[in-house]
Amino acid sequence: MPVPARRTAFAVVLALAAMGLSAPIATAAPGSTPPDSFWGDTGAIPPAQNVLTVKVLNRTNGKYPDDQVYWSFNGQTHSIAEQPTVDMGANSSGRMNFFLGSPEGKYTDFIEFTVGDHVFNGNTTRVDAFGLKLAMRLHSRDGFDTQVGDDYETFQEDRAATFARFQSEVPDEFKGLAQGQDRILAPGKSPDFQPGGKNENYFTDYARSAGVDETTGNIAACAGSLAEAADKCAALNRHTADLPAGQQQDPARFYQAAPANYYAKFWHDHGIDNRAYGFPYDDAAGQSSFVSHNDPQWLEVAVGW
Repeated sequence: MPVPARRTAFAVVLALAAMGLSAPIATAAPGSTPPDSFWGDTGAIPPAQNVLTVKVLNRTNGKYPDDQVYWSFNGQTHSIAEQPTVDMGANSSGRMNFFLGSPEGKYTDFIEFTVGDHVFNGNTTRVDAFGLKLAMRLHSRDGFDTQVGDDYETFQEDRAATFARFQSEVPDEFKGLAQGQDRILAPGKSPDFQPGGKNENYFTDYARSAGVDETTGNIAACAGSLAEAADKCAALNRHTADLPAGQQQDPARFYQAAPANYYAKFWHDHGIDNRAYGFPYDDAAGQSSFVSHNDPQWLEVAVGW
């Protein structure tokens, strides 16, 4: 199957109209970095007494007020109206969860991180699913400043437009990953790509041609025999496993033919600087939304609808 052509914003409008929906379409380019105004007054972020200050931002475009945007970390749960910041100390394999509507709401997602005494390591992730639009901006005391996560275009548009865009841009095998308007599953988590599912053989022939005898589900999840084979799993997901070794980690060659992980491709196409964690070893060739830097000062996390 050839790679589907990217549809225009007008095509997404038509798709929404067919669903009886309407939503503003973003004017920013795919992969665009949010402007400084998106991040608010960073000078007002309180200084950390521990390692860094984490501030959560409401970027739902008016869909939810601050008292319905929640974060949960280390046994604490608060709306950002109650407490928008966390003075974060060192922790290992941490996770901060976000919710819209209520702390038990169905619209939820998370970031993950390990914080040392003088370093932040963390990322947004789509390895399991898409639940909420998320972006992070990390600023360190030496002036280092970077952003990762969903791009400005994605934050500007309504959730319905994002789901319609996903349906418009992925091949038929991947359209069923969108679970209504609640979430979009990763293929490695979808029954459709597991043994017995309708797409159970999606990667089979291609993988065998590259010398890998593994299930489609394990390829998408980098599990089974691929759990310790990062470059091989990445090449299968990106459809570069048939290329010479020196070309398999060239981003210009990723997702150029089927079979490929078009779920991951979608989040790269709509990620800041086209970086995303669409499958577990998406950090191969430096393509993930992972960021690490010493002496962090603050981290802002934008939560969108």
